[in-house]
Amino acid sequence: MQNLDPERCVQRLAQLDFSTDLFHNALDLAAADIRSCTDFDAPAMRGFMFWSRTNRYIAEALDPDGWKHTSRDSILRMIHPSTSHAVTAISAQGGIGDLNARVKSKNPKGPAMARLVERNGQFAFLTHDEALYGRELDQIPTWCLLYKWDEGVISAELSLPIKMNGKFVDEWQERIPLVLPDLGDPGADIALLDDPGDDSGPEVVVELLGGLAEE
Repeated sequence: MQNLDPERCVQRLAQLDFSTDLFHNALDLAAADIRSCTDFDAPAMRGFMFWSRTNRYIAEALDPDGWKHTSRDSILRMIHPSTSHAVTAISAQGGIGDLNARVKSKNPKGPAMARLVERNGQFAFLTHDEALYGRELDQIPTWCLLYKWDEGVISAELSLPIKMNGKFVDEWQERIPLVLPDLGDPGADIALLDDPGDDSGPEVVVELLGGLAEE
């Protein structure tokens, strides 16, 4: 797989009504926000805040253009006015921005993301004109802004997932590298926890002690 020419990446983003500036500004503002965290914050605060704020700033930029917001199943998405596609931001690992390297989600995902990715695989080949208004939410192809912090540098790409193996998203229909200006060191690992997950909750094992039975 050859890396795309930066100009072609810009053109492809424009076809989706995105821009490099949109994602750069969202990531830059989120990085600034987490620098306000201290050691008195919860250990996972920086990673969770970076995920939430990146999605927030994308939403605030797209909302005036008629994009719709949803947080169903704890997946923060903005939906194109035509419902042709949506976008969400998650942390990732691997060769972010390098089409010759493999990439997968940093944190495990639950059944809601699995359904979304499966639908992507079915609908990924729809053209913009074939997209219908009033689709079920899980039927809207959802692009992922993948980001990674490594040695003080944040890298990112926009990719369309089509398959999960286990609980990790790791197969993509299309990947668009983003050439970003230096965002500065966020000062922490922003992938410690990037979302609350969409599982129904933690598994809890309850054991009765002393032979007591419920009355």
